[in-house]
Amino acid sequence: MFVLLKPGITIPFMRFAKPATLLSLLLVGLSVFALATKGLNWGLDFTGGTVVEVKFSQEAQLPAMREALNQAQLEGAVVQHFGSNRDVLIRMAPKGEVSQQSIADGVLKAAKQLDNQAQLTRVEFVGPAVGQELAEQGMLAIFAALACILIYVAVRFEWRMATGAVLSLAHDVIVTLGIFSWWQLEFDLTVLAAVLTVVGYSLNDTIVVFDRVREDARKLRNMTIPQILDVAMTETLGRTLITSGTTLFVVIALFAQGGPLIHGFATALLIGIGFGTYSSIYVASAWAMFLKMDRENLMPVEVEKEGADLEP
Repeated sequence: MFVLLKPGITIPFMRFAKPATLLSLLLVGLSVFALATKGLNWGLDFTGGTVVEVKFSQEAQLPAMREALNQAQLEGAVVQHFGSNRDVLIRMAPKGEVSQQSIADGVLKAAKQLDNQAQLTRVEFVGPAVGQELAEQGMLAIFAALACILIYVAVRFEWRMATGAVLSLAHDVIVTLGIFSWWQLEFDLTVLAAVLTVVGYSLNDTIVVFDRVREDARKLRNMTIPQILDVAMTETLGRTLITSGTTLFVVIALFAQGGPLIHGFATALLIGIGFGTYSSIYVASAWAMFLKMDRENLMPVEVEKEGADLEP
């Protein structure tokens, strides 16, 4: 096992539990305010829009196509290769009173600037009714995941820990959504997938900490719950830093070099992993402590064998 600190050194994490809790409440409050006033900047997967396919006579340069669309006042288009490097799929959100035909004409005009032989092969409108269904199903998936996690942690550990774990996951999801709402970052299906990934990542980190807390509660019988939490989190700190560090290394690479199609996905993972590591300490564990979790709550239940009280 990786050892980060010398034996006998314990970091007093719980000393900062109350200030960290106030910070978390502030972040959640600001996130809820942003969601209530600004809402989310829904992507095409949720709002619907126009889908246009363009076929070029040679390899299409996506950055040049995006620039041509911006010059044609068709900002915010999602541009990607489709099938081959000569086929380009362009998705446009609804633009007020602008008709589907006007959008198609603008796309073709922009494509002609790059290739005079460019042709439209498909123009299609995706209605917002599909997007509304996807949004509802996505939110239901998050709530179902939180409910299942509450039951699982309550059965495996203890109800105070389960409450802390669910609050931790809700904290990570709300703060991530709040940041996307505050800066009006586009929220599409890839971002929703990242949010659900963050739920699983944060839960895994929390379970590792809780498992060590339960083990230490059985060994360190003369320590209080805050002290046991400090010891458990210090012992798992090396594992947490390695796991988070290697994951962030990959996510940062995706964020920097992955391109616009997965930029939102990488952004959500960066936010979620950072706050997920923080919340496993200062939300999940701290709230279990605030709910008066006792060492006896973590001890295994002794089952008296039948006939044990009888003399041999």
